[in-house]
Amino acid sequence: MVSPAAAPQTRSGIRKIVAASLIGTTIEWYDFFLYGSAAALVFNKLFFPTADPLTGTLIAFVTYAIGFLARPLGGVVFGHFGDKVGRKKLLVLSLLLMGGATFAMGLLPTYATIGVGAPVLLTVLRLVQGFALGGEWGGAVLIVSEHGGDKHRGFWASWPQSGAPGGNLLATGVLALLASVQSEAAFLAWGWRVPFLLSGVLVIAGLWIRISVSESPVFLAAQAKAAAEARTSGEVARKAPVVEVFRRSWREVLTAIGTRFGENISYYVLTSFLLVYVTTHLGMSKGTALNAVLIGSAVHFVTIPAWGALSDRVGRRPVTMIGSVGTALWAFAFFALVDSRSFPVITVAVTVGLLLHGAMYGPQAAFISEMFDTRVRYSGASMGSQLASIVAGALAPIIAVELLKDHGSSLPVSVYLCAAAIVTTFTVAIAKETRGRDLTAPAPASAPAQRRPPARAGQPSDIA
Repeated sequence: MVSPAAAPQTRSGIRKIVAASLIGTTIEWYDFFLYGSAAALVFNKLFFPTADPLTGTLIAFVTYAIGFLARPLGGVVFGHFGDKVGRKKLLVLSLLLMGGATFAMGLLPTYATIGVGAPVLLTVLRLVQGFALGGEWGGAVLIVSEHGGDKHRGFWASWPQSGAPGGNLLATGVLALLASVQSEAAFLAWGWRVPFLLSGVLVIAGLWIRISVSESPVFLAAQAKAAAEARTSGEVARKAPVVEVFRRSWREVLTAIGTRFGENISYYVLTSFLLVYVTTHLGMSKGTALNAVLIGSAVHFVTIPAWGALSDRVGRRPVTMIGSVGTALWAFAFFALVDSRSFPVITVAVTVGLLLHGAMYGPQAAFISEMFDTRVRYSGASMGSQLASIVAGALAPIIAVELLKDHGSSLPVSVYLCAAAIVTTFTVAIAKETRGRDLTAPAPASAPAQRRPPARAGQPSDIA
């Protein structure tokens, strides 16, 4: 009789898992990106007031970056327990932490009310957000990757990736709606709080969906196998997963960091920094920037799974390099188009940029998941991903604002974005292809991954 851990996943079953992961990650990214948009439009005035608008924005983005510093810690903690007790429980906890912190931000008094205590409390809540998101990404993509078969993993695993533009779409859309129906004074007085308080409602819906899904069959099978081996051999418990990752899989961690480097930087330049550039440098309305990002995010959302599906046909590496090489070139055209001050042209610039970003982001979930063994996959994927967020995403808006402030031109920002994309291109060019890897087998130590052998009895099957 086939054990539940090894039971083949049906098409309806994988769709339910994908839906739960997508909705959950959309809510988590909504919370996280809401802060980034608010840092560019609101927090610089209400929590970090200064005489120079760019300086206030820079300080707001520093607290934005602090959230990234907590992400590797979240990756370690959630990865450890995710590899020990399962993916599902940790995904529920991450959603609770993120939603609670975001809801609390909507209740915070401002600098004018309690002085320095306001930015301190805001920073603490940002740390909680970062900690929660550090554990979210690995669990969300793994529970999908490990439920689906080898043949279509790139497609299925790319859906949780769509949660990032989905969350940004939701956050930007709510802010754009409020900005369009409220005066500047009303928006700064209370309107900005509405999107944060809305998070409480979204989290309740997300929890209901996540609690209903089943645990990863690949994880359950690996857990049962490890327990049986321990009983037979009397083996002492393994080292902590994170220790095993850095001891045996440090090359894969570095590969994951390099793969995410250009992707991470490009995303925050194309979205968060764009809001600053358009409103502060070009002197245009925040609605122009918000609506451009809104349209670009909608295209981004629907095309990420298409890139994931393409990676199932031609490989993770070629698709990722389409995005990284394209981004390196588009970095210079992007700001030239934005400087036109034309809303349609700015929208095209953002949309094409996010389309190229999707080519890097879509295959990434499957690519990184396939680098690690099941017993350390949550820890390895989380650490590689979240360490990249510190050296890339956390610093991207700060570096971009500082370059703009020092040079008064977008050219240094374009060079920065191009260099980041080149790092990812080089990393992926020398990485091993992982398409088609059997996640139940040990990760290959030196040779590129081969297509899996014919399915064995009791092994999870592909989803057609």
